[in-house]
Amino acid sequence: MAGRAAEPEVIWARPERTGRGPKPAFSRQDVVAAAVRIADADGIEAVSMRRIAAELGCGTMSLYNYVPRKEDLYELMVDAASAEYVFPAEPSGDWRADMTGLAHQTRAIMYRHPWLPRVMTTAYGFSPNALRYLEWCLGCLAPLDVPAGLKMQLVALVNGTVMATVRNEQAIAERARALPWSEAEEQAVRAAYLMDQVAGGRYPHLAALLAESADPADPEEVFAATLARLLDSFDPAGPVTPA
Repeated sequence: MAGRAAEPEVIWARPERTGRGPKPAFSRQDVVAAAVRIADADGIEAVSMRRIAAELGCGTMSLYNYVPRKEDLYELMVDAASAEYVFPAEPSGDWRADMTGLAHQTRAIMYRHPWLPRVMTTAYGFSPNALRYLEWCLGCLAPLDVPAGLKMQLVALVNGTVMATVRNEQAIAERARALPWSEAEEQAVRAAYLMDQVAGGRYPHLAALLAESADPADPEEVFAATLARLLDSFDPAGPVTPA
């Protein structure tokens, strides 16, 4: 990518294309769409100006007129993925249901774009589609009688929970694909080792927990329960999730 800018700048305040000359053959949106396609297919590591230029059929250096830095490209890519949220005309009036629906949308978007959790950062929280998302969240949370700062914390915690969940699920899936045996065989060996460790009496609390625990729940059920308990912690009326 190009060298360091003389002063901080926001990509959204930068003109679509700098420089003089004839009308460009591509737009910034074309560059970003190509980057997203590459990342979806081959991972974020495969995204480079050289690869994007090959995808578009243009010179590599010309693309710096559209996107000067890799960090800008990532911000543009995150914003492009954020455009996939589908919002009803108005919030339902049930803030828990609305935030739950948003969390499931976020998880689905991250699965459509597996690179997303790796590049997302709060620094990208003020792009056009991020502002659209935040405005919708605050509208959904209007019925929640807590200070505005707590509402922002709730939005941040929901996003963080979804991101951590998806990243962990991705890591598990990546590891399973690399195993020379089945995941079931791997889990059986690990479970046997764990039970052997707790059987000696060194971990009484863990042993009691394992004795009471049922079979591992479905990941969808775990995600839904985690999200519900998070929302419980912000509900002035008290928790609604069974203990």
